[in-house]
Amino acid sequence: MTTTEAAVQSLSIGEVAEQTGLSVHALRFYEREGLLVGPVQRTPGGRRRYTSYDVDWLLICVKLRESGMPLADLKHFAELVRQGPGNEEARLRLLDAHRQRVDAQIQALEECRSVIAWKVDVYAEHLARGEANGLWDPTT
Repeated sequence: MTTTEAAVQSLSIGEVAEQTGLSVHALRFYEREGLLVGPVQRTPGGRRRYTSYDVDWLLICVKLRESGMPLADLKHFAELVRQGPGNEEARLRLLDAHRQRVDAQIQALEECRSVIAWKVDVYAEHLARGEANGLWDPTT
C-alpha cells in the first residue's frame, strides 16, 4: 500500500474510535463542534468514513485535550488549520501559550510530588523505628 493509498484508506467510526481511544459519541461531538480539519466523508447509506489523515489529526486533538487545552482553543486551532497556509504564526502562538500552561502544571505537580515524597519518607522512617504513634494526630 502506498502512502497515498494509506492516507485515503476508508475507516469506519468504530475503527477510528478504536485507534484514537475516543468514543463514537465523542467522535460525533468533535464533528458537530467543528474540531475536525476536513469534512467527514459519508457512504451512500450515510455512514461516516474517515481517512488516516483524520486519525492523525484526532490523535493530536486527544493529546491537546488530555493536556488541558480548552475546547475553544482547540476549535480555534482547527479553524486556523482549515484556513490553510498563511496563519502559521497564529497557530504557533496558540500552541506556545498552551505549552506554557502545561509547563506550569508540570511544575506545580512536581512541587506536589515533592511534598508527598517528603511525607511518605517521614511516615516510613517513623514506622521503621516503631515511633508512628501520634504522628500528626489532631485528636490528641
